[in-house]
Amino acid sequence: MSRLRFLELLRTLDRHGVKHVVVGGVAAILEGAPITTLDLDVVYRNDPDNVRRLATALSELEAVYRDPAGRRIEPTLERLQRNRVKLMESRLGMLDAMQEVGAGWTHAEVLARSCPMRVDDLEIRVLELAAVIETKEAADRDKDRAMLPVLRQTLEQRRGGSG
Repeated sequence: MSRLRFLELLRTLDRHGVKHVVVGGVAAILEGAPITTLDLDVVYRNDPDNVRRLATALSELEAVYRDPAGRRIEPTLERLQRNRVKLMESRLGMLDAMQEVGAGWTHAEVLARSCPMRVDDLEIRVLELAAVIETKEAADRDKDRAMLPVLRQTLEQRRGGSG
C-alpha cells in the first residue's frame, strides 16, 4: 500500500474526529526511519464517544477483521470497547486499531510520548521514535527485532551521533 493510502486512512479518522496516535511502522517512517510497512497502526482513546466515532469511520472504510478462517467479521461497538487489538482490512488497506501498545501503554501514555506533526493537510499525533523503539522491544516479535537496528541507528543519527 502506498503512503497515499495511509494518508487517506488518516483523513477518514480525522474527518470523524477519532482521537488517536499513530504508532508502529508509520510513526517510525514519519520520524525518519528508512523502513517499509504494510499497515497503519493507531492507538485510540477508549471512551464511549470516541469508540462510536471510530466505529463510524470503520464503517465508512468497510473495515473487517483479518480472519485466518476467511470469515467476514465487522467491528462493532462492543468489540471495539472489549478487544485490546483489532487487526483489520479496509478498502484503503490494513489498519490496526489498538487500545494499548508495547508494555500496556494506553492512549494517555502514547499521547504523552507523541509529537504533533503536519502531514499534507492533516495535523496528527505521532509516537516519538524512542517510544516506537520501546514498543518494538516490548512486543519482541521477529519482525520487530529485525527492525530495531535500523530504528536505533535512525534515532542515534537524529540525536547527532555518528551512527
